Amino acid sequence: MFFNLWIYSLSSVFLVSAVSLVGAAAIFLPRKFPKNFLIFLVSFSAGALLGDVFIHLLPEIAAESGFNLNISLFILAGILIGFATEKLICWRHCHMPLTKTHVHNFAHMNLIGDFFHNFLDGAIISVSYLSSISLGIATTIAVIFHEIPQEIGDFGVLLHGGYSRQRALTLNFLTACSAFAGAIAALLIGSAIADSLNLFLAIAAGNFIYIASADLIPELHKETDFKNAIWQFVFLLLGIFVMWGLLALS
Repeated sequence: MFFNLWIYSLSSVFLVSAVSLVGAAAIFLPRKFPKNFLIFLVSFSAGALLGDVFIHLLPEIAAESGFNLNISLFILAGILIGFATEKLICWRHCHMPLTKTHVHNFAHMNLIGDFFHNFLDGAIISVSYLSSISLGIATTIAVIFHEIPQEIGDFGVLLHGGYSRQRALTLNFLTACSAFAGAIAALLIGSAIADSLNLFLAIAAGNFIYIASADLIPELHKETDFKNAIWQFVFLLLGIFVMWGLLALS
């Protein structure tokens, strides 16, 4: 069983890391297409993250140990970790492609931030698998949908920072591979944290809540067109329903 957890975790992390390559695809698309498409993908990923939290992570925690003050405090810790990480490394997730009104000058800081962010993603995926296979799959899917718009944005930041396309793609992929380090670290100490696994899941839930509410949803509020806003809401619901549908795998 433990061997299977390694296979599931590392395979999932490989898929998440491979998502970093999607940034290259954006350069072959018309300028307006990525923006129009990505805003709906951002909506979907926000719904998927919130759905994973409230449909998978929190019910799993409540079923195992109930919902007590410690769980609430660790959820808050996850939110604060997300906030502190962004502040300390002076970097904020970028979910939209580079445009004349969306320019970043911190290519090197973006790489550092991406490294730590992906390390945490890998650890969260492994911790989820340590709880159950179905929870690990749901969390992996939520992370992948969140990573797609982010990686496209990261690729644009690196290009703007002066990197060539090949160099930007290589560096983006290498930072994405830090997820393997996070996953392996979580698996190696898995037996030691078995009794505290739900607390780590609570931190993961808090981190996902932070990403969805502080990074993704504010991006959606920049859209003022009523028709597009309706479609954003539809894709937000779709992300939640996908997480709900994954309960069939349990």
